[in-house]
Amino acid sequence: MAGVIPGAYTGVCQMRIPFDNTYVQLPPHFYSRVDPAKVPGATLIRVNRGLAEELGIDADWLESDDGMAVLAGNVVPEGAEPIAQAYAGHQFGGFVPQLGDGRAILLGEVVDGDGRRRDIQLKGSGRTEYSRGGDGKAALGPVLREYLVSEAMTALGVPSTRALAAVLTGETVRREEPLAGGVFTRVAASHIRVGTFQYFAAQQDEDALRLLVDVAVRRHYPKAAEAENVPLALLKAVMEAQASLVAQWMGLGFIHGVMNTDNVAISGETIDYGPCAFIDEFHPQCVFSAIDRGSRYAWANQPNICQWNLTRFAETLIPLMAETTEEAIALAEEALGEFPALFQVSYVRVFRAKFGLGGEVGDEEAFTFAKETLTVLAEQHVDFTLFFRQLTRVAAGGAAEELVELFDVADVCEQWLGQWREITALDLEAMRGANPILIPRNHRVEEAIQEAYAGDFSLFHRLVEAWREPYVEREEDADLEKAPTEEERVKQTFCGT
Repeated sequence: MAGVIPGAYTGVCQMRIPFDNTYVQLPPHFYSRVDPAKVPGATLIRVNRGLAEELGIDADWLESDDGMAVLAGNVVPEGAEPIAQAYAGHQFGGFVPQLGDGRAILLGEVVDGDGRRRDIQLKGSGRTEYSRGGDGKAALGPVLREYLVSEAMTALGVPSTRALAAVLTGETVRREEPLAGGVFTRVAASHIRVGTFQYFAAQQDEDALRLLVDVAVRRHYPKAAEAENVPLALLKAVMEAQASLVAQWMGLGFIHGVMNTDNVAISGETIDYGPCAFIDEFHPQCVFSAIDRGSRYAWANQPNICQWNLTRFAETLIPLMAETTEEAIALAEEALGEFPALFQVSYVRVFRAKFGLGGEVGDEEAFTFAKETLTVLAEQHVDFTLFFRQLTRVAAGGAAEELVELFDVADVCEQWLGQWREITALDLEAMRGANPILIPRNHRVEEAIQEAYAGDFSLFHRLVEAWREPYVEREEDADLEKAPTEEERVKQTFCGT
């Protein structure tokens, strides 16, 4: 049991979380042991009861004083082995040889009801060996943003880390201004990143790299273990997962905002929802992140950055791929050369569904049609989500007036509609499954955060519930479909650190 501070919960926590920890069995230079910091006045904001049940955790207990003490970091539960993981990373193109969990602590792992191993991590739980002068805390806003967006992404069908809980700490954290503090409980397939491999590659620690390959393969890509060249098979599996992931992002108008290599999960899940945002008016070079001053991670740049990050991953595997460096580089380059075609397959699959293009439309034709349409949307300042929402209505036999109204020039829309209607055998069901009615609009997320800072969490809770079923039309949520007015528009998003 970790020590406590005056005013903190002091009860004994029995084995309520079925921990089955493996990462902590790796050598000690993979992580540092650290207990979460205690907080003086924890208040529970929300528990994700459905996810708790998936993990085999009693949701009622999580909502009790005992459970909240764990979620706040005031008590280390029985079976937990809290650690901060070591990793490196390229941040906006510049390599930092040591980053690590500076404000996150992995409590441990559980095996869920489907046999999947999952990490349970506290974010904003205090300083670690890797905090680099930071306080290790989280402000309430980033906690709520990650809860809202990660759960919405999951509901939208995109691989993502999950939100188990959010807690108000009763502390004040200092950023540009004093802000209420919070702790976020994140669940992930793992927290192994491209940057984790880079950390050991930078130290030329081949033994550690071999161990990490073995862990990643066993945990995420067991079929790769059967390959003749396991590190190469792992590279290819991660490439496929990342290509599919980024294509799904783009199909939703999602911009990650900080695709640094330490934010690229080997599992293929979306991880770290800092300055992320969803496009309103479409433009391929759209950027929201205040720290992305060079537009490195703009919407249209994400596939190229994905390949760049995968190249950094491949570099870490060079010592393991072949007997000679030259042979290993040749294998890696050949694999990476397949990425553009691999990504295009995923991208076409996503946009084929969004436009309802039937199987008789070839992939090249579908790709060209999507590209030309997106150019039109950008020139006409069309809201990305509403365009596909209204197009789905038209495909179902509805009138086109609301779609036409989205365009600056009505004739441009009418001309485009004529081209689209020439495509026979539209797949309406595919459109309904690919074009959400609701997305986490930036202005709604920000509105919920600001109301929460003022002590009102009602909009936060409403958004969590509404965004659980983003493809279902509900009259009571019609206001959440609307694009922001010019006054409501969020033009910049910020990292949570």
